[in-house]
Amino acid sequence: MGRPSIREKIVEAALDRFHLLGYNACGVQEIVESAGALKGSFYNHFKSKEAMAVEAIERYGQSVGLDILKDETRDPVQRLRDHVDFLVTRLVHHDFERGCLIGSLGNELSHSAPLVREAVDRALDQWTELVEKALREAQRDGRLASGLEPARTARFLVNAWQGAVLRMKVVKNREPLDDFMEVTFRSILR
Repeated sequence: MGRPSIREKIVEAALDRFHLLGYNACGVQEIVESAGALKGSFYNHFKSKEAMAVEAIERYGQSVGLDILKDETRDPVQRLRDHVDFLVTRLVHHDFERGCLIGSLGNELSHSAPLVREAVDRALDQWTELVEKALREAQRDGRLASGLEPARTARFLVNAWQGAVLRMKVVKNREPLDDFMEVTFRSILR
């Protein structure tokens, strides 16, 4: 495989900068400098910073372990646990400085950047659907707590995870993530 293209370098730099600093805290100049590119090359590849953020969200979505959830050959509860473990490992690796890019950009831009809001919504929907599918399988196996509806529970878990990640960034430790794991895998799933 050859060297990454300028466009690829810009996307990777944007993903890194947005994830670390947020959308509004970094400009196109900082992104292209981080990519080792000229500012004019940015506009050869992207119509706007918002369009680039949409691509960064899509790229980020490919790196968050959704393939773990998609593997229907594995036990559904173990898939969910392994997926969350994967996410926790990433957050710990970054010393609790970086949360979920999708949640962060959604929170920061939901009122001011409609393209980003739509991309965040699509990403959260995709994730929720995969969680719901695993929960439906767990329900068939009698491993979802009685009375819980998989679609609502999936939405709850994705939303609760986003809240746990936000709190993790505030307290700078893994306790909120551990709380999420404890409640999810002791009370909701068996």
